Amino acid sequence: MRPYKASLLNSLVLIVVGLYGFYSVTVPSGTALIAPIIGVLLLGMNDGIKNQNKTIAHIAVLLTLLSFALIYPLYKELKSEEIQWDKALRIGFMLLTSLIAMISFVQSFINARRA
Repeated sequence: MRPYKASLLNSLVLIVVGLYGFYSVTVPSGTALIAPIIGVLLLGMNDGIKNQNKTIAHIAVLLTLLSFALIYPLYKELKSEEIQWDKALRIGFMLLTSLIAMISFVQSFINARRA
C-alpha cells in the first residue's frame, strides 16, 4: 500500500474511532482526544506525503509513532477485571491502522534509499 493511502486510512480511523470513543462514554476524558488530534494532523499532511515531501513524511512518521502510545490504554483495559471489549477493539483497530501506516512508511523509505 502506498504511504499516502495508508496514512489517509490511519488518519480517518484515528479521527472517527477516536471521536466515537470520546462521545460514547458518559464522562469523557480530554486525553481521549489525542488520537483524533493526531488523525487531523496526519490528514492535513496527506498531500505532502502524496507529493513525496520528505520533511512532511518524516513528521507524519513521528506522529504515527506517537499514536502507538495507545498501547498503554489497551494494556490497561485488558488488565482490568471487567474488560470492556468494545473499548479494547476500538483501541486495537486504531493501533492496527497505525502499524499498517508505519510499515508502509518504512517500506517507502527503504525503496527510496535503494533508488
